Amino acid sequence: MIPRLNKSLQIFSLVLTVLFLLQPAAAQVQKQVILHVQDLKNAPISEASVYINNKLSGFTDGKGNYKTPSLTKDLISLKVKALGYKVYSTEIHADTVSPIVRVRLEEADDNLQDIIVTAGRRAENISTVPSSVTILTRKDIETQAQITTNLASILGNSVPGLAPSSNKATNAGQTLRGRSVLVLVDGIPQSTPLMNGQRDIRSIDPAVIDRIEVIKGATSIYGNGSAGGIINYITKKADNDTGSLNSHTVIRGTLNPVHPEGTTGYRASQRFSGKMGKWNYVTSATMEYTGVQRDGKGEVLGQTDALSNSYQYNLFAKLGYQISKSSSITGFYNFYSSTSHAKYITQSGLYGNTPAIGIPGEDPGKPAGTPFNHNARLTYTKNELFGTTTLDVTAYLNSFRSMNRYVASATAWYGPGQTKINSRKKGLRINLNTPFAIDGRLAELTYGLDALSDITNQDLVDGRIYIPNMKMINIAPYAQFKWDIIQSLVFKAGMRYENARVTIKDFNTIAKGPDGEGSIFVNGGKIPYKGMTYNAGLRYNKYKAFNPFVSFSQGFAINELGRIVRRATKNDLDSLKTDPIITNNYEAGFSSQAGIFTFTGAYFISTSKLGVELVDVGGYFAPQRLPENIKGFEVSIDIKPSDIWKFGGSYAYTEGKSKNDDGSKNYLNGARIAPPIATGYLDFTPGASWSVRLFWNHSGNRNRFEKNAKGAYNLNEGPVSSIDLFNLTAAYKVNKRLQVGLGIENLLNKTYYTVVSQYYANNDNYFRGPGLNAALNLTYDF
Repeated sequence: MIPRLNKSLQIFSLVLTVLFLLQPAAAQVQKQVILHVQDLKNAPISEASVYINNKLSGFTDGKGNYKTPSLTKDLISLKVKALGYKVYSTEIHADTVSPIVRVRLEEADDNLQDIIVTAGRRAENISTVPSSVTILTRKDIETQAQITTNLASILGNSVPGLAPSSNKATNAGQTLRGRSVLVLVDGIPQSTPLMNGQRDIRSIDPAVIDRIEVIKGATSIYGNGSAGGIINYITKKADNDTGSLNSHTVIRGTLNPVHPEGTTGYRASQRFSGKMGKWNYVTSATMEYTGVQRDGKGEVLGQTDALSNSYQYNLFAKLGYQISKSSSITGFYNFYSSTSHAKYITQSGLYGNTPAIGIPGEDPGKPAGTPFNHNARLTYTKNELFGTTTLDVTAYLNSFRSMNRYVASATAWYGPGQTKINSRKKGLRINLNTPFAIDGRLAELTYGLDALSDITNQDLVDGRIYIPNMKMINIAPYAQFKWDIIQSLVFKAGMRYENARVTIKDFNTIAKGPDGEGSIFVNGGKIPYKGMTYNAGLRYNKYKAFNPFVSFSQGFAINELGRIVRRATKNDLDSLKTDPIITNNYEAGFSSQAGIFTFTGAYFISTSKLGVELVDVGGYFAPQRLPENIKGFEVSIDIKPSDIWKFGGSYAYTEGKSKNDDGSKNYLNGARIAPPIATGYLDFTPGASWSVRLFWNHSGNRNRFEKNAKGAYNLNEGPVSSIDLFNLTAAYKVNKRLQVGLGIENLLNKTYYTVVSQYYANNDNYFRGPGLNAALNLTYDF
């Protein structure tokens, strides 16, 4: 019995051994590890993506922690990615790794330049965005501001596809790719699409702008008014490494040294910022006076909407509080004002022969310009609303007034008058983002709701109503999906549903003669505007040498409704109902970095079944609704052969046509389509203290229209001749606190007519551009 039992035990032991060998995984070491991800300053990094064996495993929480699934002793590949940081990569073993692994991420070299927040309402790397984007960094803005603080000029000189500045207090004709652009300040709309006052680009002072993001082409993510794209001014905030009190002071003086009489101007700007515990703050005050502007021959420029003798004021305050590691609240307020107190009035020129100039005198009306632009915003952010979902809730207010110049007589009303456009906006934006994994690939969904109340009207200073209150209520839900389909191939798609309604009460059109002559009573009513817009795009970003994208996006706009309302010829609002502008934007482009070279390029087609072009009807502008087709391309290059030298440039071409009912086509006029635009620059930085930059700005020829039966050009159809201008900046750091800067606009003192004055084809507005203007800037920091 004993030998048989021993034999049975041997067989049993053998079976157990075989079973054990056949199931090795069941006895292998399994361990869960907590990753603690932080930056080099030991601050936790939330929402970092954790990859295990090249598969997305999850995301860090608000404290920078992530608990891995069970790991085996097999070799584990671990990667951690976070926006703005270099990828962390290592290999670990489950049986030897510590229970807590600290991962420290280093900021990427191109952190600031490559991160944008406007395109998808969430911070993302530009290499994942399937559209054309131009970013002006803080350094770009400060360099351009050495020459001019006019934002319309700064953008016109820097953004391919944006029409050049008119050198006026308005941005008339400054379209983006031939269409209207939506201007935002930290996401707050500044544009007045119901009645475009064309002063939205100059709606804040550059002293409080940290960066400018320009998204080109129609976009459905922000809604009404963005047919051509978006310009988003992102305001300053306290830097992460600042102390409790930091000061930035700028003193500036300007002068035309060739023809100096009356041209002296000055500017003072003071900013304080800091962090104290959980609080951070930025405050700023700026005051600027612009002297008389003279052309290259010393003549005072024509004064219609001019910048001569104008005063600009800007007050800014931003306060933030870090409630917890996963939530914060930020509020800001900005006041901006720019008005002309001209000592000259316009003496008409002769179009094509002599310029309109300024002669001593004063307009009897109130100062034209932007008497006030108030912006207030309160934002609450929560990083871990549920799971990995983040929440941003923003409430905002905007109150804006645009004052037009006084006119002694007008075709639109009886007698003299001066109009002003008034806009009051209240809005709420709820934005959520949920990252997740699909088949081990990163995906995320951004979704939310926009609610907007916009009341816009236009009246005369004497109380007459030109355009009655147009009250728009717009509720727009949206969703944007993003997915790494395969490694380095990013897919984005989204939609937005516009549900807008404009309400207008009963009103009388403005009288065109004495005793109410020509006035028409119009029954009020409600005009609905509804529509779904879509976008989709792909970007392949594996190789920096060639990073291509393709995209389709739609835009929605209710534009120039006020012009239709004020020209009513019937007594029923139903006769004035118009369709919204739905714009389709098709685009293909790329970016490329190869050694010392950086290239970008894009080709686009923009179509709309019903566009809006302002055309000349008896001496005033009326909106024309016809199908439109706009095409163009943009290219840029930057070359850096050494740390001392850098140079580059850009070229943008746009052309567009509308289609008549009979099938014939007409070119879109100059107010919509800019001539070809080229830029160039040369940087020289011989050391840490010195920097010099030379700019070249070129606008080309455009001659698309014939004279009318009277032998003159219709408004906005005049031929445009080319212009070449040079600007120069130089800066010297005396020490780490004091810097001296020199900016020269129109370095060669060229005498020229602005692009707008050429195509406008009007005697009163046939203006030259400013001659040489020098600015001395002193900057002091502590």
